[in-house]
Amino acid sequence: MVEVNQQPESGPPHSDPQAGLSIGEAARRTGVSVHTLRYYERVGLVVTPVDRTHGGRRRYHQLDLEWITVCTRLRATGMPIKSIRRYAELVAAGRGNEDERLNLLESHRDQVLAKAAELQENLKLIDHKIDVYRGRLAAGDAYQLWAPNRQPGAR
Repeated sequence: MVEVNQQPESGPPHSDPQAGLSIGEAARRTGVSVHTLRYYERVGLVVTPVDRTHGGRRRYHQLDLEWITVCTRLRATGMPIKSIRRYAELVAAGRGNEDERLNLLESHRDQVLAKAAELQENLKLIDHKIDVYRGRLAAGDAYQLWAPNRQPGAR
């Protein structure tokens, strides 16, 4: 079972989801490149083997698209490939390892929350600097803002 309920964009009338989607169509619907899809498969991030046509071409199905979305979101939040691979291995193994999956996800969530807090602190500094610039521009004395060739103590 995949933990994403996102619906892919609807495709052109000639797309038959039952027959599967080409790698190009899967890339378009998931928002990742064809290269990324091949990479995910190559490094073991997929939970089931990607279906193939009789000619050997990849065919992606709804479950594949949903799993790719999971991988993409985990990666976008900074989860290392090694951890995503471990998560994929656990999911592919099936029942009995839910505690380990939960621990992996909770650990990653903690890291994401810490990074978000750090970003919030950095954003406060940026907002402060914006306020300083707006204030100086409104007061007409923006020339007093710090410049490398000015004396120490200037902003």
